[in-house]
Amino acid sequence: MLKKIIFKTFIILAISGISLNAYANSCKGDVSEINVLIQGHPAMVHMEKHKADFEKLMDLKVNVTTLGEQERRSQSRVDASTGAGAYDVYYVDEANIAEFVKGDWVESLDKYFPAGADMADFQAGKISIGNINGTNYFAPFMGGQDVLMYRKDIFAEKGISVPTNTDEMLEVAKALTDAPNMYGWAQRGQRGSGMNVWRWNPYHRGFGGEWTNADGSPNINSAEAVKATEYYMELFNYAPPGARTGTWSDQIEAFRAGKVAMMTANDVFGAWVEDAEKSSVVGKVGYADLPTPILSGGFAHGLAISKPGTSSECEKVMAGEFIGWATGKDMESMRLDEGIYDIARQSSASNPKFTSLMPDDFNEAVKATSPKTSLLIWKIPEWPAIGDELGLVLEELFSGTRSDIQGSLDEVQEYAIKYLEKSK
Repeated sequence: MLKKIIFKTFIILAISGISLNAYANSCKGDVSEINVLIQGHPAMVHMEKHKADFEKLMDLKVNVTTLGEQERRSQSRVDASTGAGAYDVYYVDEANIAEFVKGDWVESLDKYFPAGADMADFQAGKISIGNINGTNYFAPFMGGQDVLMYRKDIFAEKGISVPTNTDEMLEVAKALTDAPNMYGWAQRGQRGSGMNVWRWNPYHRGFGGEWTNADGSPNINSAEAVKATEYYMELFNYAPPGARTGTWSDQIEAFRAGKVAMMTANDVFGAWVEDAEKSSVVGKVGYADLPTPILSGGFAHGLAISKPGTSSECEKVMAGEFIGWATGKDMESMRLDEGIYDIARQSSASNPKFTSLMPDDFNEAVKATSPKTSLLIWKIPEWPAIGDELGLVLEELFSGTRSDIQGSLDEVQEYAIKYLEKSK
């Protein structure tokens, strides 16, 4: 009876518009556990290490499932689309948030994010990626932009200048390749809308490619897209073995192992490169603006409330409370204490623990690429399917299974037209 009275009080408060975190304690005891699906980024590893703090606070159990990037996207899509609802909280990103909102698979976070967690403190570019039609659907815990990372010791030894354009970049990649000892460039080639397409796209868009024509129809097979693909494929001639189908982890680990002289990569990997425990190139890396005309792919990853997984109001409340805790100011500050560079909040950007974490040229490189940073992917609900098809074709081109670039992109163009028509 007492529980029913508390729940009735909860509903009255909700209708009256009182902040949810003011009565979150009313849900204690109604929710025994929440299930969270994540990807193994350092910020999430840190969260799981400290989840006992939230469990004690809210008197419940937090069950965490960790998958790789592609597997996480696939598992969350299956769980949501089938209505299985195995998870209360999804890890989402720029590549799938529009799809999840269109499918009505995630709850409005504006309604359930605790006021004390201060949503206004999130960096505008990162919170905006999860904002669809004026509603916030995820709270970011990390995000970033691209910079050029290079072995300044090798460049100095060889008397080579940092490339300022793509022609120079190709020349440098070729000059510094001495297989199997050293490779001039590294990138990931594994298929996927958020994998090889993500890294190819700054070149595609930088070379003048656009996703749509003036009338809104797909424009995936443009002359600019062909040119960018030709250039990108040539760079793979100077990459480590396996790069043509490799992952982002393969790329970063090859660089940290001292086998790669140069790469364009997201700034969040700067801390990985400067990790004295795992990197052999600490203090040997320089950071610079991207060679013209390459653009910077801005992104953000965050946590969202699963609609299929939260059938009751209290489950939604606890999921919101967990997200507020996991993406909060205190958690970001704790991560910085542990040398984890993943941030999403304005308050963290000026924190001395953040500004002193990386070399001065790194901070300057981030400033230089900021004006050319945006969400470069096609932000439509149909993107994951179209992007995955493009990623498959790109991997086949990179690996030599295909050779006709124009014909291959024509196939993706036709697929996109048919898919968009079918999804109307």
